[in-house]
Amino acid sequence: MYILGIESSCDETAASVAVDGRDIRSNVVSSQIEEHKLYGGVVPEIASRRHCENVLGVVRQALRDAEVTLEQIDAIAVTYAPGLIGALLVGVSFAKGLAMATGKPLVPVHHISGHIAANYIAHPSLEPPYLCLVASGGHSHIIEVRSHTEFRVIGRTRDDAAGECFDKCARVLGFPYPGGVHIDRAAREGNPEGYALPRPTVAGSAYDMSFSGLKTAVINLAHNARQKGESLRSADLAASVQHRIAGMLTEKTMAAARDLGYRAIAAAGGVCANTGVRQALTEACDKAGYTLYMPPLSLCGDNGAMIACQGYFNYLAGMRGGPELNAIATLSIEDIGESLK
Repeated sequence: MYILGIESSCDETAASVAVDGRDIRSNVVSSQIEEHKLYGGVVPEIASRRHCENVLGVVRQALRDAEVTLEQIDAIAVTYAPGLIGALLVGVSFAKGLAMATGKPLVPVHHISGHIAANYIAHPSLEPPYLCLVASGGHSHIIEVRSHTEFRVIGRTRDDAAGECFDKCARVLGFPYPGGVHIDRAAREGNPEGYALPRPTVAGSAYDMSFSGLKTAVINLAHNARQKGESLRSADLAASVQHRIAGMLTEKTMAAARDLGYRAIAAAGGVCANTGVRQALTEACDKAGYTLYMPPLSLCGDNGAMIACQGYFNYLAGMRGGPELNAIATLSIEDIGESLK
């Protein structure tokens, strides 16, 4: 079964053709990073306009690369939530129009379930149930994957996402957007114990996380140094930030896996491309005797392949375009299980 996947939730316009959810025939991504660098972050209006300009060409290229015609496509999958509302509207509107014009089924895909599905592409042997850490610029969640289309949120950030914390701390250090990759590079030359940073906890929750206090601590540290005329040890601070974020994500994930009895753990999302996070998870799983699944770096960020993959499983589960595509971005992550049923 050929699935065309379309993704436009933030600043990447992406499309992919997949066969039976695992065989990726094409994966085209048009990134807007260079333009958004001018503003230090994603500007929603600019992102929406670029999606309008790029979506047709990206879909055409995905079909060409896969060497298939639109007539050969069995269903069209599209990200409907969560994300930037204007950006989502572009992808959803395009997919709805394409489905209506061709008579193809329209399959809604929740963005976070798409990130999880990236592991099915990289690891064909992976099957639910298992525990998955999803960490990106907008999300930091520990999710119990009960089936390909049934999920339960075990833990989540109460404020900032891990990726947002990386980017804000990078800005303090003078690194350009997106800052996470620059912290990763600088951290290789730094001392992870160079700065004493807080480890925020959430009262009354074993698995929830908080990154806002960590971000504020780094901002205050830099502000105080400037007031005193002192210079920051950029590599040490980058290494300390990365060490703390990786430790928090790993600690909560391992605790959830231990308490719930899971021995298979997956990781997904842009933050899982960070070498410190990957190393911390690998070492913790090796020590505990757990099996760890992580997608390659090319599938950690937003892409159409993960949407095509999850779209396949959603299609088999009988999901078709419905009210959620007319009220996109209204569902919270707490509703992920219900939104995917």
